[in-house]
Amino acid sequence: MMRKVRIITDSCSDLPKELREKYDIGYALMNTVKDGKETPASLDWEYFTPHDFYEQMRNGERFTTTMVPEAEFEKVFRPILEQGCDIVYIACSGKLSGSVNSGAMVAERLKKEFPDATIHSIDSLNASVGEGSVAIRAARLRDEGKSADEIRAELEPVRNNVNQFVTVHNLNALKAAGRVTGSSAFFGNLLGVKPIIISDKVGNNVPIKKVKGRLNSLEEIVNLLAEGVEGEEAPEVFVVHADCEDEAKEVAELVEKKIPGAKTYITYIGPIIGASIGADAIGVFAFGKSIERFAQ
Repeated sequence: MMRKVRIITDSCSDLPKELREKYDIGYALMNTVKDGKETPASLDWEYFTPHDFYEQMRNGERFTTTMVPEAEFEKVFRPILEQGCDIVYIACSGKLSGSVNSGAMVAERLKKEFPDATIHSIDSLNASVGEGSVAIRAARLRDEGKSADEIRAELEPVRNNVNQFVTVHNLNALKAAGRVTGSSAFFGNLLGVKPIIISDKVGNNVPIKKVKGRLNSLEEIVNLLAEGVEGEEAPEVFVVHADCEDEAKEVAELVEKKIPGAKTYITYIGPIIGASIGADAIGVFAFGKSIERFAQ
């Protein structure tokens, strides 16, 4: 008899409770750090509201972040293994977080105790709901009756098919967090220029384009996504935002206008991604063509 599979992701996935419950996806908590104090990076915002969090960043406060602690992986994984289930952990890009490696180390330790278990720690090569989209795909494969090994085999070839287009007011937060590559030479100090950022084929955040003005940048991320999902039937599109909900709604309307049949979800950028990307960032995500077309 095939063992049941549980899908786990982490605080970088930005999946709201509604979707985590719908697809039965658990997650392991990372932490934000401010003034030496660690706070669990809850995607349900129990410790501060999104507005409070991003307002602090607007006022010049800086949050740093931790990867998933090994003790947290133990806390999440052990009860699942005790129930006789296998685990597929969908991690944030290994270029942005060490959690995928930490999860694999804990998995190896636990396999000594649970030798019949399969535990996969999979680098999603993405972050935010790009990672979350990979986790949802894993959950759907589980619901089709796939084993942990089969889920891994089907996921790994499609990770580069997550199309991510994100724009920010500036690159200050990303640069401070070391989360974007090649930014200085690409942008210089041009005022009013808004970068468009993708996750490349190895999971780095890289700027691919510069657009003058906020409105133009919002239109451009939708245009780029429309190209990326061309030919897809009723694509699921996630619109994420760092406390700029009105603009996110406008972007969602634009998506529905430019991508007929698109199903849109609007959600917040969670505390971990938010700490790195800064207030007022906005992005769109969907499965589509391979992002290798943006070869650097």
